[in-house]
Amino acid sequence: MRTNLLRTAAAATLAFLLTGCGGSASSTARSEPAGSTARSEPAGSAARSEPVGSAARSEPAGSGSSKIASVKGSRITVYGSKEGAAQRTITSPNDYGAVRVFLVERDEGEWLQVLLPIRPNGSKGWVKATDVTLAETAYRVEIDRGAFRFTVYDGDRAVRTGKVATGEAGTPTPPGRYFFTELVRPVDQGGAYGAYAFGLSGFSPVLKSFAGGPGQLAIHGTNKPSAIGTRASHGCVRISNDDITWMAKNLAIGTPVVVLG
Repeated sequence: MRTNLLRTAAAATLAFLLTGCGGSASSTARSEPAGSTARSEPAGSAARSEPVGSAARSEPAGSGSSKIASVKGSRITVYGSKEGAAQRTITSPNDYGAVRVFLVERDEGEWLQVLLPIRPNGSKGWVKATDVTLAETAYRVEIDRGAFRFTVYDGDRAVRTGKVATGEAGTPTPPGRYFFTELVRPVDQGGAYGAYAFGLSGFSPVLKSFAGGPGQLAIHGTNKPSAIGTRASHGCVRISNDDITWMAKNLAIGTPVVVLG
């Protein structure tokens, strides 16, 4: 059976949540109508959802696959260690109206160690398996900063590759292991964020806030394709609109993303 993880379209201004990568912090991205309405968010940030494709499956993860944990309820407790003290509570859906997901790093039956979408990048915690629904994906995305290139793998097989733009010297794209946290579709397809933007679980190491948001990283399209293949952003990864549209159609929320140093 296949899960129905949610892809979302944000109703809030995109630049208020993601690091401003397109140059103008005033670029807006408002939601377009989609299939069904997601749960309401604090501070009046409504969102609509559309079904995800077939990249994630509700089956045990095989060799080369990654497990994705989707929060069942409206919040989840994260622990510092198995059967240890509660470390924090994280709400679901997130600020975009997307069901909260985590990338599973270790599955120990009743307990799961997960990668968390918080600062500092690479933070991990433990959640109870009963609080989440598990799915799996064989896809992963690798970003080679030095070569200005991305590659999408399905297991060990490369299925798509293309050029990227990365962060400028003063606002670099940080290396590390991340995952997709939401998918937003700007109404203005000709704007700085292009056709789609996948939010990442990581944050800029330089920008602690940007345009009122937390400096979250993203992989997104662009209205300046000539800048692809250079260091041009505030930390996000820009790819062509054709490439981000392919990702939007094929990759699930929770898909792992590795940015190589």
